[in-house]
Amino acid sequence: MSDRLTVDLCVIGGGSGGLSVAAGASQMGASVVLVEKGLMGGDCLNYGCVPSKALLAAGKAAHAIRHAGIFGVTAAEPTIDKAAVCKHVREVIDGIAPHDSVERFEGLGVRVIQAAATFTGPRELRAGDTTIEARRIVVATGSSPMVPPIPGLDTVPFMTNETIFDQTEHMPHLIVIGGGPIGLEMAQAHVRLGSKVTVLEMFRALPKDDAEVAAVVLKRLRGEGIEICEETKVIGVRAEAEGLSVQVEDANGPRDVVGTHLLVAAGRKANVDGLNLEAAGIEYSPRGIPVDARLRTSNKRVFAIGDVAGGLQFTHVAGYHAGIVIRNALFKLPAKANHDAVPWVTYTDPELAHVGLTEDQAREQGHEINVLRWPFAENDRARAERRTEGFLKVVTRKNGRVLGASVAGHHAGELILPWVMAVADGTKIGKMAGIVAPYPTLSEVSKRAAGSFFVPKLFSERTKKVVKFLSYLG
Repeated sequence: MSDRLTVDLCVIGGGSGGLSVAAGASQMGASVVLVEKGLMGGDCLNYGCVPSKALLAAGKAAHAIRHAGIFGVTAAEPTIDKAAVCKHVREVIDGIAPHDSVERFEGLGVRVIQAAATFTGPRELRAGDTTIEARRIVVATGSSPMVPPIPGLDTVPFMTNETIFDQTEHMPHLIVIGGGPIGLEMAQAHVRLGSKVTVLEMFRALPKDDAEVAAVVLKRLRGEGIEICEETKVIGVRAEAEGLSVQVEDANGPRDVVGTHLLVAAGRKANVDGLNLEAAGIEYSPRGIPVDARLRTSNKRVFAIGDVAGGLQFTHVAGYHAGIVIRNALFKLPAKANHDAVPWVTYTDPELAHVGLTEDQAREQGHEINVLRWPFAENDRARAERRTEGFLKVVTRKNGRVLGASVAGHHAGELILPWVMAVADGTKIGKMAGIVAPYPTLSEVSKRAAGSFFVPKLFSERTKKVVKFLSYLG
């Protein structure tokens, strides 16, 4: 028997953004229906952020055992139980899952329907046996791995981020197609867990990051034994007796890369298939659903947030979008999204974090800039922990206003936050230079980098003359 619901808000997608909208709106008194056809928690919990960081943690533990000798602790080659590693990853997911569960959201007053959603009109959709009419609708269906049209790829078994965490057996030689954050994180996790790893990247590895800062990470990954082939085009794949062969072409011509397992990490596509967006008058493309600054689609009663909106594909962006939508949909406030100060982190070891403009972007926009750098090698905490690789790079205007920052180093993801605030608020560098940082902490690199902005003036000939003159006055 079919059911019909009339609600204030219908959310399609139970990932980070959708869950945040549903929980917030319901607790503010709105009637809310959440439709999710897959696993609650979406890609981040089940296939992305959470399992990848859990796997990286296992790799980091193995690496620490191998290199404990630098601290005077006996080092050893660790025994890797891949099935136990996968169990660890699953336990981490299971520990977080109750927070995103159907039961929790129903307890918050959200009606959860576990079915695929299909629009049947501008304000109406169907999910299973239920027809839903909503005053406002939020599409938060996320994204999924993009599988490039490589000849022969459909003839061999391959993994994406949705399947690699189910691999319980050792992978002797993992080939990764894609040198972005996902590909490199998985490359380092597996090389530390005992696999040989080759990464194939058509352009520059970590292409969205400052090349100078990204070079720190790439040097470390290569130093750990990962073969990273940049400006290398994949032209075909074929099965081999004990694995597969990837045919590539680079500056030296064509060659074969032979391995046992293949991971495709070549980008992502928006999840728009099956929604019947045409029935709602919503424009879309394979890149996602275009939205205005208020995150409204071409149908102004329907919002799109997170990955499906076609912009920055990060969990924290989806969460940020949720707040914008709630203000618009529930309170009818003209809140607009601003992505100028959105940070991102690549969770390799060392980590790579960024916010705002890179040096190249600032120059392209015509800014007169200062570039400040401070190395971890001149930080006492980094020396104590033997983690001196990397540096902080800050880009400012000539007047000291912070335009952007990048960090490559230990805990870079934690160190980027004050620079996010600086970019968002248009803060001048003097404010960072004037803070009191606890000693010894890695956070001192921020204060020291900021302080370097004033060094040319502080130690100039003019300053020396002023000090000398004042000394005559007693």
